Amino acid sequence: MTMAPAPSTSQSFGKKLYEGKAKIIYATDDPAVLLTYFKDDATAFNAQKKGQIVDKGKINCAISTYLFQRLTAAGLETHWLETTGDRTMLVKALDIIPLEVVVRNLAAGSLCKQTGLPLGQRLEPSLVEFYYKNDALGDPLLTGDRIRALALASEEQIDTLRRLALNINQVLTDFFMGCAITLVDFKLEFGIDTQGQILLGDEISPDTCRLWDQATDDEAGRVLDKDRFRQDLGQVEAAYQRVLDKVVAQSTKN
Repeated sequence: MTMAPAPSTSQSFGKKLYEGKAKIIYATDDPAVLLTYFKDDATAFNAQKKGQIVDKGKINCAISTYLFQRLTAAGLETHWLETTGDRTMLVKALDIIPLEVVVRNLAAGSLCKQTGLPLGQRLEPSLVEFYYKNDALGDPLLTGDRIRALALASEEQIDTLRRLALNINQVLTDFFMGCAITLVDFKLEFGIDTQGQILLGDEISPDTCRLWDQATDDEAGRVLDKDRFRQDLGQVEAAYQRVLDKVVAQSTKN
């Protein structure tokens, strides 16, 4: 499986529709298709910490492309249509569901802080959590009852999001295992397309996944994701590049 080549190094952008922490969304001539531009900007702790990771946009665009293709091959639909440059991809326009869906395979991050579970404890079955996609409120963890009270998603949609998240988790866990990387946890965002289907949106990258290198047991050295930026571990760019190199190598095997 290979990444779609960029047809040109030049890229014409339409009207800017939205700029987030890591990406900019532009309109195209087709209202059902948008262009996503990946930035080098890095944020953590609800944007309280800010910085830049050199070439992060290029790396995350490439990794997301490979992983979206992998999911599509497994029968899981995403918004990805085509990668058009080293930082840009065309995607289906989605009405984003304001929920961040987090899948946890091992205890880490906020789960350890909030529950006292030891770092790295395996979670069986994998834990699926829903967070309100609202920066002003700090993206709070939601219960099913709170989701319904806020009218963020229907009961059927909640069930669909959980099912899709677990199916995506299986595909990505198996793929990263082939890369000698442990998929600790990750965040997903979904939206509804013009046909009324729920599709995976956003990106899949070291920005949105917690990834541990299986080649080392060193707690800091194994980190290959944005925790290197959050925790000031250094060598952030090298870690992101290592993930891309492993993803490319594993993709070319199949």
